[in-house]
Amino acid sequence: MHKIPGRNIGKIAAYLWLPLLLCLAPLLTGCATDPGGKNAAEKIQPAAEYENGDRYYYYMESQLNRRSGNTDRALFFLEKAIESDPWSPWLKKELAELYIQQRDMEKALEYLENFLKEEPDDVESLILYGRLQQNLRHGEEAERAFEKVLDLDPQQQEIYLRLGALYMEKNDADSAFQVYEQLVQNFPGAYAGYFFLGKIHLDRGEMKKAEKAFEKTLELEPGLEEPRFELLAIYESRGDAEKVIRLYKEILAEYPENIRAAMGLAYFYYNRGKLRSAEKILRELGEQTRGNPEIIRSLIRLYIEPKKYAEAVILIEGMLKGAPDNSELHYMAGVAFEGIKDEKMTLKHLRQVRQDSRFYQNAAVHIAFLYQEKGETEKAISFLEEVIGKIPDNPDFHMYLGGFYEDAKNYEKAEASLQKGLELDTDNTRIWFRLGVIYDKWERKSDSIRVMQKVIELEPENSNALNYLGYTYADMGVKLDEAESLIRRALEQKPDDGYITDSLGWVFYKRGEYEEALVHMRRAVELVPDDPVILEHMGDVYLKLGQKEKALEFYKKSLSHQKEDKEKRIETEQKIRELGGAL
Repeated sequence: MHKIPGRNIGKIAAYLWLPLLLCLAPLLTGCATDPGGKNAAEKIQPAAEYENGDRYYYYMESQLNRRSGNTDRALFFLEKAIESDPWSPWLKKELAELYIQQRDMEKALEYLENFLKEEPDDVESLILYGRLQQNLRHGEEAERAFEKVLDLDPQQQEIYLRLGALYMEKNDADSAFQVYEQLVQNFPGAYAGYFFLGKIHLDRGEMKKAEKAFEKTLELEPGLEEPRFELLAIYESRGDAEKVIRLYKEILAEYPENIRAAMGLAYFYYNRGKLRSAEKILRELGEQTRGNPEIIRSLIRLYIEPKKYAEAVILIEGMLKGAPDNSELHYMAGVAFEGIKDEKMTLKHLRQVRQDSRFYQNAAVHIAFLYQEKGETEKAISFLEEVIGKIPDNPDFHMYLGGFYEDAKNYEKAEASLQKGLELDTDNTRIWFRLGVIYDKWERKSDSIRVMQKVIELEPENSNALNYLGYTYADMGVKLDEAESLIRRALEQKPDDGYITDSLGWVFYKRGEYEEALVHMRRAVELVPDDPVILEHMGDVYLKLGQKEKALEFYKKSLSHQKEDKEKRIETEQKIRELGGAL
């Protein structure tokens, strides 16, 4: 079916940046072969036993190039060495390491697997293999490699942590607990082991044991932040205010710039009725926002992204007392107040985002969407036109205005707005896509097809346009082979998209291949169980298969999810009546 993205494009959450969650650690750290070192060099000697002296020359050339950072040349010569000595597993191990440096993980994996067939107990290679599998998200293979490493060499401290993390990823806390216990038994100073044991105790509700584990972590590594915050949560949960305040103050005495601790203490004071103490901290934080962007980032990471909107409201309002003109804080206040469904305060703060702020566009568009959600589309249009009067050269504003005219069914003005946006940004595929949707709704199918083709020309892997054009052909019953090709291309981008899956089913329906259509329609319903169009398509397929009761069931389900489209309701009701069903 047609999937039209962007109907909630004005929502504030869509514009919040996400923190960087993880980065790949260098795979070779701690386990790479030292170029020219003992692993391969000891296996490749220019001795009389070699029938072809070239192999040693190639190997040494590879090492020289590797030392100078020329990995392409190093690969070339090492492959030549392997051609001369294809039975040497150590050369294959070296080649795997070079492929890792080249970020060709699949090739690296292939050579490591070949090496380990001949040297299955080589600990360094098992570690490298496990880390590679872990980075490729092959958890079970990584687990097996790390388990074998620890069987062969229990002194590999890092591997306990990696194996424990893999167990935790699949929610096997018991196995992870055993690994971390082995870690601290073998390495009494392994503070990370105690920390993760504390986390597992916490998940099990074993607060006393968790507390001891976190305290042990800090005893071993006093400067850590996370164990302190875990302890704070434990103290707060049992109402030990004295310990909470003392620990927060200890953190801030040691690290005065710790924003997380300052916000946490302020919110704790607020909840305890110590409003002046809370206000003092928050006012100072607000004043600091002018020169410290990390305060806003911390606010987003700790409160906005986890949807702790009630807490965020308290903190932001306190900070605004120290920085009443800070547009970023007003914008975040808008996010938080919308989160607690206070429309009046949401609008109040969004309106105070200044025109020179990086958040101005987001705030302005969202204000317009709030009007639309209240059924005041004309007010939304008027507001956005006023904004465009101030900032006429922003193509996105014209795109959003076109969307509001589209919802008002004023397709002529919608087209004009989008065309203005394209004058400012000729290759903007989002605007082209919206224009294609408007032409479709305007019953200008040929123009819609032309525009969707333009989107695909500009962005060949645009799944929305591929699906839209493919479904349009299918619905018209034309170019069904091309429709299938377009939709399958879209599915390559989004294999679990129920709307695109429905489109593929609809192609088979139009071909009269109803059994095949049913396979895809069932999958579409699994993915999107409450979409009225998909449910009706399912009913249509069952009807063609002669299963009238099933068809009636899905028509009724479709009708129950149809809210605003009166014409569609009438059409579905007619199908139900024709099958003798009651409405």
